[in-house]
Amino acid sequence: MGNMERLVGSHELQALGASYAASGKRLVLTNGCFDILHTGHVRYLRQARELGDALIVAVNSDASVRELKGPSRPVNGELDRAEVLAALRCVDQVTIFEGMRVTDVIRALRPAIYAKGGDYTLDTLNPKERAALEEVGAMIRLVPLVPGRSTTSVLERAARGT
Repeated sequence: MGNMERLVGSHELQALGASYAASGKRLVLTNGCFDILHTGHVRYLRQARELGDALIVAVNSDASVRELKGPSRPVNGELDRAEVLAALRCVDQVTIFEGMRVTDVIRALRPAIYAKGGDYTLDTLNPKERAALEEVGAMIRLVPLVPGRSTTSVLERAARGT
């Protein structure tokens, strides 16, 4: 299967989630910008995948990355980011979502498990996202971050030329 066949449109999410549930597979969902893929992302995604039987990554659209990170981001466009993520062995499928919150993806997919990076706590998760997760009965798992590995630190090193 080629990488772009692993890209799922928003209209396909409900059927995809139902298919995993019907087959008894534990679907793991995570989301993020994944602007410049680095070791921290890869380790995080591998750990998230180990929480269940399949991993779907919801990638912020270009517009939502700009809103979250500022006008100079994203460095890579949404289709490029999705294709790179889809090429990872630990990622089963990728979807791109509009807006600031992954709430609609959660409600459509109804994942068994929602993975979030260790820079979050249960208290700092967005209340609307957390409500959607509770509504669909998803377990929330916080995955530790890799110290010193972030897109911001990569961009800062690049700017310094080191």
